[in-house]
Parts: sequence; structure tokens; C-alpha cells
Amino acid sequence: MSLHRTQQLLLPVQPWFIAITLFVALLLNLLPFGRTPWVPDLLLLVLAFWVLHQPLFVGVTLAFVCGLVMDVHHTTLLGMHALAYSLVACLMHLSRRHLQWFSPWSQSVQMLGIFLLGHGCLWLLRLISGGDFPGWSLLLAPLIEAALWPLVSLLLLAPQRLAPDRDLTRPL
Repeated sequence: MSLHRTQQLLLPVQPWFIAITLFVALLLNLLPFGRTPWVPDLLLLVLAFWVLHQPLFVGVTLAFVCGLVMDVHHTTLLGMHALAYSLVACLMHLSRRHLQWFSPWSQSVQMLGIFLLGHGCLWLLRLISGGDFPGWSLLLAPLIEAALWPLVSLLLLAPQRLAPDRDLTRPL
């Protein structure tokens, strides 16, 4: 197991960039895919990323609010998505220092367990509230989210990797 720390210093993230990425993920979640259980929850993925990298801006409270928005959109029992998103944000916050030592590829393996717990929470709450069994295709969504983790990491960290002023004599 090789531990990975990036050699490049990152610029501070702009709060408006976090808000835009969360809003775009919310809009992508609102697309009418029907009730297909294998569609990845992109808002959950972006929330988990920002809780890992920017815990001062994005935390459990914002995850809870985003979950309430998804509950209203899906017309499910109010609080189901909010509880699942809060659980994922709490687990991300607890394992944040551990996960930051790994590369995005290694993080995706560990994120699979966190995403499985989040979707398992939704699945269990759906069954308790009298819903039908969604089928085993529900397990595909956490797998797809874990597979998307390195791509999301690359895309969301790209603006922070840009140098503010290009200077060929400066090593950083």
C-alpha cells in the first residue's frame, strides 16, 4: 500500500465554485430518469467530495438541506435522503484525515463502502416506510459513484491546480 500526497500546492477554493458545482450536481439529479435505482446520485458524490476537501464550507447541515431538497423532488418520506446524505457527510468528516493520504483511485475503493452505507440507509428506510423492494440493481449506483470518484476529483480540483500567475523562474 503506497500512501500518496500530492506534490503540488493547491490554491484556495472559491466559495462560489463550491456553490456552482453543488447546484450543477443538483440540476443533474433533477433530470427525469424515472425511478431507475442504478442511476448514480451525483449530488451525493459532489457533497462527499467537498466534505472531504473543504469541511469548513460543506458539512452535515448542508448535506441535510440538500437531502431535504431531494426528498421533495422524489416525493418520498420527508427526511429519507436527508438522513442518508447526513450519514455520508458524517462518515466523510470522520474519515477525512485518513482519506486525504490516498490517491483518488485508492479513495474510490474506500468510498464504495461509504456510498453503500448511504444507499443502504435509503433502501432500509424505503422498506420500513412500506415501499417495494427496489431490486438488486440498487447496488449498481454505489459502484458507479465509486467509479466516478477519480474523475470528479480530477474535475473539481482542476481550478485549484492553476497557478495564479505564470512565472517560469518560480518552482511552485
